[in-house]
Amino acid sequence: HGSSTKREMAFRTEMGLYYSYFKIIIEAPSFWNGLYAIMNDRLTEYPLVINTLQRFNLYPEVVLASWYRIYTAVMDFLGVPTKMCWTVNRGKDLSPVESCEGWGDPASFYVAVIFLLNGLMMSLFFIYGTYLSGSRLGGLITVMCYFFNHGECTRVMWTPPLRESFSYPFLVLQMLLLTYILRIPNVNKGSLIALCVSNIFFMLPWQFAQFVLLTQIASLFAVCIMGYIDSCKLQKILSVHMVSLVVCFILMFGNSMLLTSYYAASLVVIWVIGLKKNKLQFPFFCLLQVFFFSCISYQAHIGNILKAKFIGYKDFDTLMYTCAAEFDFMEKETPIRYIKTLLLPVVLVVFVVIVKKVIYHALQLLAYGVLAILIMRLKLFLTPHLCVMASLVCSKQLFGWLFCKIQPKTLVFAILALMAIEGSANLQTQWNIMGEFSNLPQEELLEWIQVNTRQDAVFAGAMPTMASVKLSALRPVVNHPHYEDAGLRARTKIVYSMYSRKPAKEVKKELIKLGVNYYILEESLCVSRKKPGCSMPEIWDVEDPANSGRIPLCTLMSQDSRPYFITVFENSNYRVLKIPNE
Repeated sequence: HGSSTKREMAFRTEMGLYYSYFKIIIEAPSFWNGLYAIMNDRLTEYPLVINTLQRFNLYPEVVLASWYRIYTAVMDFLGVPTKMCWTVNRGKDLSPVESCEGWGDPASFYVAVIFLLNGLMMSLFFIYGTYLSGSRLGGLITVMCYFFNHGECTRVMWTPPLRESFSYPFLVLQMLLLTYILRIPNVNKGSLIALCVSNIFFMLPWQFAQFVLLTQIASLFAVCIMGYIDSCKLQKILSVHMVSLVVCFILMFGNSMLLTSYYAASLVVIWVIGLKKNKLQFPFFCLLQVFFFSCISYQAHIGNILKAKFIGYKDFDTLMYTCAAEFDFMEKETPIRYIKTLLLPVVLVVFVVIVKKVIYHALQLLAYGVLAILIMRLKLFLTPHLCVMASLVCSKQLFGWLFCKIQPKTLVFAILALMAIEGSANLQTQWNIMGEFSNLPQEELLEWIQVNTRQDAVFAGAMPTMASVKLSALRPVVNHPHYEDAGLRARTKIVYSMYSRKPAKEVKKELIKLGVNYYILEESLCVSRKKPGCSMPEIWDVEDPANSGRIPLCTLMSQDSRPYFITVFENSNYRVLKIPNE
């Protein structure tokens, strides 16, 4: 039974940042006061005032906060209790805490809605598999494959507040609608409007959605080149994408990342080709794409990540991404897990006999496969799509010749029985995962900040810790985990110079320029090394070779922070350095 602070600490990195805006809205005097507060925010990138609805993808928090306020108001009016609380004695010289359960507890409500949304997504998977294969058995196979490979399909059980938890269910809906549009001879307005709405609901919660839609547009373009869909239908689909992109641009108050993305460039390029009636010539497409992509600098860091994957390119920002486990290449064990549950063998059989009506799905699967191989976290697109493709083993169009000799039900249940051998073990492993979150050093840090610092004291430090400081201590921070923004990357680089080999005087000068009062130093960042070349001092050696060979500043600060900094708090994990202005 965790306290509210303990639950908030469990929302690490980006999760804590996103949840903090939900918390601001529900604790404000009114919903509109809360909305105004997050649209005029000074806590996230002090001293800047930013519209977080423009900078981040926070519409899920706005919607959930409004639902929470309505729910608690209605329950209070009816006199129905929404949560049950009790005092927990933790022992070990720790103070007692209040622990609450029920939908009246903000964190419980927030997570419950996310789990409910992802539970409803399974219904979409069943419908998708059924429609694609033409058999309800196909829907069953899709859902069972998803559960048998649950650990490879989703991270929602570990990281509920991440953007993918809100966004991905709408991608499943969008792809189902797209499949319908590709199959019908005459596209009606209703289906195009539905596709547009699903596009908007997919893009609004997640900044990465545009890259997924880029692969979709590329797959559709390839299908059109091969002559499996006509250019008129492609133009209608492109129109829907353009409208949904513009709507998202407006709803996000002119977020420039949307219109300066590779996705937007691809839409314009293919649209121009279609208007010129060039029969979608591939060489012309490539030339235009090269031109448009060369004009896009806002998302240059994405190109640098790809360069790092292929040619070993290194700079500070790129290493901050590629040193994280989720941005590494796909694990070698992942394909083996697919084979053990028979997911990959079944899909390979489908690929052998694929026909033109599902060629788009085959190309989309290949695109997801490339993404997952390059960046491990993106297997959340690959694995579910493998499950959808597995439904085609029930397709009479593909395997009608086999169903003349054997009953489809017999074949399907035989396959499921074989899948269940490893799949049920995987499920049991998932069910057996139980534990309790505990981070006493961080709890001590947050309590110290709340008691011993002013409400307007400004903090800097590691990105995950800053999210917790903003969420639980409600103090202004100068950096945070939403690393996609170019300006924020520049700020973070200054903040992380504490882990470089630069002189303390130089680092202090730059921190004062940002308005920092306290710096939270974490010794683990100074010495930890997830893989060769990935400790913070090693990353700085790439960026700042002139100082390589010197003792890292973080090591010196751990020994004695004087004269440039004053140590005001210290425990096993954290050291708080006060930055005197003189």
